[in-house]
Amino acid sequence: MNREEIEKLLEINPRALVDLVVELFRRIEELEIIIKKDSHNSSKPPSSDMIRKPKLKNLREKQGRKPGGQKGHKGITLELSSNPDKIIRHTLENCAYCGNNLKEEETEKVERRQVYEIPEIKVNIEEHQSEKKKCRSCGKTNKSKFPEGINNVVQYGLRLKSYIVYLMNAQLLPYQRTQEIFEDLFGHKLSQGTLNNTNSSCYELLEETEEKIKESLSKTDIIHLDESGLYVNKKRQWLHVVGTQRLTYYKHHAKRGREAIDSIGILPLYQGRAIHDFWKSYMLYDCQHGLCNVHHLRELKFIAEEQKQLWAKKMIELLLEIKQEREKRIENREESLREIEIREYEKKYHQIIEEGIQLEKPQEEVFKKKKRGRKKQSKAKNLLDRFINYEKEVLGYMYDFQVPFDNNQAERDIRMIKLQQKISGCFRSDRGAEYFCRIRGYISTAKKQGVNVLEAIESVFDRNPFQLYRTE
Repeated sequence: MNREEIEKLLEINPRALVDLVVELFRRIEELEIIIKKDSHNSSKPPSSDMIRKPKLKNLREKQGRKPGGQKGHKGITLELSSNPDKIIRHTLENCAYCGNNLKEEETEKVERRQVYEIPEIKVNIEEHQSEKKKCRSCGKTNKSKFPEGINNVVQYGLRLKSYIVYLMNAQLLPYQRTQEIFEDLFGHKLSQGTLNNTNSSCYELLEETEEKIKESLSKTDIIHLDESGLYVNKKRQWLHVVGTQRLTYYKHHAKRGREAIDSIGILPLYQGRAIHDFWKSYMLYDCQHGLCNVHHLRELKFIAEEQKQLWAKKMIELLLEIKQEREKRIENREESLREIEIREYEKKYHQIIEEGIQLEKPQEEVFKKKKRGRKKQSKAKNLLDRFINYEKEVLGYMYDFQVPFDNNQAERDIRMIKLQQKISGCFRSDRGAEYFCRIRGYISTAKKQGVNVLEAIESVFDRNPFQLYRTE
């Protein structure tokens, strides 16, 4: 709008110009909010910080400890083994001083030094031979059986296939780098067809195990949920995770919301408590909910630092105070806070919210909308409404010590997909994404339960997967 148009508008309707200025100020404020948000005061990832790198501020309170190992911490170092794999004896032939022969002299003392080393690695070729013999008694020809699993004239063994799956799904390597590692370390070339077929075979063998992991998750008291962008064949899709401290399930889907959640099939019938970051689609399901307070701390941090609203700082302090008190009680083997303490914390919670509401009232006129539809609100008001409408979900960790303060479990489980996309790029097909999700869920579950990952993968090809789907 140029100057002439503004002057004409002022002559016809002075109020319209005032409304325009108010609207422009509101829009400027919205854009400033977008610019000022980064990974330390919102849910945006660090990769989105671009040029404006935030000054890192840890939301955890300082414990007064010095860096490094703490008092009483047992250090880890190499120790002499009592049973070395190989002993190399360095004998004395002659005296270094006079040249006398020492071969027949008795050894007085042996000084030991040990070297931890990896032996030379190469691919061994094992040939299995089956004998045929004719019985003199009945004249029938007999043939000895090959071991189970050896079905082809030439094939790869369990351990080699396990290494392929491990490198591609645990270490997130793409096809070409996996081929290079095999050639460099083992002196053996693998085709991309072999890599794909090995992953496909592992995927098929894990079908029953994945279903049992899902079944166990549906019966667990508390589950963690999250989702993140995933690129498949150059198109943006979504990776969904459902996890606990012992179980992990991944599923990729073209959608992020209810259609994907229904397709996964865990949450629709779930009766426990689902911990998440307040993605509205999760709230549609009839189970108990718990909201991630680390997300709340980031949002409150933005309101406190950028918008200078004191109530947000007070709410941060209150949420962390309750968390700290809860941790003390857990250390003392107490199962809950006292009722009088809970009521006092609730009172503080309500007072802080009321303070925030009073501060937001003057802003309501700015955000009034003459058009039909839901009235637009400030970010601070949206957060206040969440604290009001979902108080039990926000403070769930105060009422029940089994409820976690945050959703870090799901965020840790899903973080690897960002690393996978950086290392390997997007998946070329839906099928490849499906392979990765099922195999990675099995690997993650194995790690959580303290099972050696390579052994867990090898057991799959041996058609006897580790029983990793135990309930908690």
